[in-house]
Amino acid sequence: MNVATTAAIPDLKSYTREVAERAQQAARGLALASGGQKDDWLRRSAELIRTRGDEILAANEQDIAQAPEYGLNAAAVDRLRLTPERLEGIATALEEVVALPNPVGEVIDSNIRPNGLEVLKVRVPLGVVFFIYESRPNVTVDAAALCVKSGNAVILRGGKEAFHSNQAFYAILQEALSDVGLPEQAVQLVETTDRDAVGHFLRQSDKISVTIPRGGKALIERVAAEATMPVIKHYDGNCHVYVDTAADLDAALRIVINSKCHRPGVCNAAESLLVHREVAETFLPKMAAKFAEQGVEMRCCERSLPLMPGAVPATREDFADEFLDLIISIKVVDDLQAAIDHIEEFSSRHTEAIVTNDLAASRRFCAAVDSAAVIVNASTRFNDGGQFGLGAEIGISTDKFHARGPCGLRELTSYKYLVQGAGQIRE
Repeated sequence: MNVATTAAIPDLKSYTREVAERAQQAARGLALASGGQKDDWLRRSAELIRTRGDEILAANEQDIAQAPEYGLNAAAVDRLRLTPERLEGIATALEEVVALPNPVGEVIDSNIRPNGLEVLKVRVPLGVVFFIYESRPNVTVDAAALCVKSGNAVILRGGKEAFHSNQAFYAILQEALSDVGLPEQAVQLVETTDRDAVGHFLRQSDKISVTIPRGGKALIERVAAEATMPVIKHYDGNCHVYVDTAADLDAALRIVINSKCHRPGVCNAAESLLVHREVAETFLPKMAAKFAEQGVEMRCCERSLPLMPGAVPATREDFADEFLDLIISIKVVDDLQAAIDHIEEFSSRHTEAIVTNDLAASRRFCAAVDSAAVIVNASTRFNDGGQFGLGAEIGISTDKFHARGPCGLRELTSYKYLVQGAGQIRE
């Protein structure tokens, strides 16, 4: 069993090539594996996570202890931290993936041509996924689960902040692969945190089918610039909640607090609040009190600033920023169109929400706002693979090709055409 270490690797080019070649070979084996085998691996992995929870938590404590060395803020430490409850959630997520239909082999479309040829459009794995992520160790398991279930081998390159936690999960995932007779190299953890290794992987388009980065903007910009294969990504999660003149204001308070404060360090947390001018004087003082209870820093436009005790003036940069912390930008807008225009200017195309009881307003918002998820009368936190019924997700894409929004099993597949003939020739 290959457990990663932080030891220096003298020849990164050769090392990364070997990893990619092993992944490609494993992908060929996975393409022939049955859905039952893959589900057995998911169940066995969940079982091992439950029985070896103390081992995983001890490894995680090492990472938490080192967090100050990496300058992690409170929200980042929260993303990094594992608890018995979170471990149970990770194991349960694996079992939820078991319950999802196996996408491989699904017939997407079919027809019989006039000459008798039967043409099937069939879902197939992408092949090898290079997955780069930062300080959320649960993502190690989520990504591996979705890749293997969809028939893909995965190369995992986690952040140094979660190195020990990722090692612990990786050992379990590989043990489970061996236990059920699947290729152990179907899941590989990169054995170094050297940033140069990433560049070597990104140049291997002959071995790696797709790269998926999940982390900060700088990481994703680097991957998009250097990758020689397709990339599924989102740069930012500058998510908005717009409180309309026809909103249920009590519901709006709950929705905004949940969107901002439930887990402020994740990409579907709200970063900007827009409020219609006709309800601003009633709504914003109440909102300010709720934010104060939660310790949220309020950065306000000129019109909202006098209505929110304890707030500070917002800059233009604040409206464009993804804070990933208990900070929010706030703006009073004249009408629905002004809200849409603001979102068009500053949104990262991730998640936007409207709170309104006006059906026409909600329909216009949904049609005009061009983001991966547009939500009516609910929290932005629902833009999530599990919440959408996809099971665990490998990330949320703000691209339009090849996938958009939460990326689950089907988003990790492509298709090919299978043609059955009976001796036909083309004339």
